[in-house]
Amino acid sequence: MLFSRLAVSLRTIPKLTRAHRWHHTSLTNELIENMDKKATWDRFYTENGSKGQFKNFEWFFGFHSVKDFILPILQTMSHSNSGPLNILDMGCGTSALGPCIYRTSPCAVKVICADISAVAVKLMEKHSNSTLVQPCNPSSDLAFLEMDCTQLRGYFVARSLDLILDKGTTDALVRSKEGQVKAGQIVKQCLQVLKPSGTLLQFSDEDPDARLVWLEREVRGAELPADVGVQEVGELRGVSYFCYQISPQTSERVSK
Repeated sequence: MLFSRLAVSLRTIPKLTRAHRWHHTSLTNELIENMDKKATWDRFYTENGSKGQFKNFEWFFGFHSVKDFILPILQTMSHSNSGPLNILDMGCGTSALGPCIYRTSPCAVKVICADISAVAVKLMEKHSNSTLVQPCNPSSDLAFLEMDCTQLRGYFVARSLDLILDKGTTDALVRSKEGQVKAGQIVKQCLQVLKPSGTLLQFSDEDPDARLVWLEREVRGAELPADVGVQEVGELRGVSYFCYQISPQTSERVSK
């Protein structure tokens, strides 16, 4: 396969520490406690990038586990768009999610893979340049960006993105000491930069009883009203995963 994958649930990090899957256990301890810090992720990706051949590191699962959630949404959005769909893979790390969407989407997409870690972004850029993958749609584009996802409005103008993907980024933040406030800021800013027809997809292993309550509280405090829903992705390696969908509340959606 073009992209190699290592998929890890955030719940398994303590087990990985005990099993010594990572050589530097101090890095793993820092990861657990400081998942909202840039320095933590720079160290993490430096450690994983120093092992020689590049491998995509996947939190939770890879693209093929959720392509049936993502590609139909893109196909529906493309019917009302004249140009490429603007997609942000937020907190991409070295995941193959964004590149796989770029490679497989039949409709034109402009995929931006963004992460707070400059190390992760450089690794992804280098790998992308060395593989030279051709997209399914010749009008598609793939870019990489070093970005603090709590500052989305500093990078994107209002109502400019069609789809924002969050695979594990919010989960990492809410598990850290000071990250829950930042996670709420991200939701509110996503609603500002999404088009009225746009959607934020959060892939998570957090149970809906907890995540839906939190999301509904956060969107109530946002400048723009939003709808919140959830679908079950399924069980992978003994862990249940969910797709939370947050969309700006338009008059058309309200009427439905």
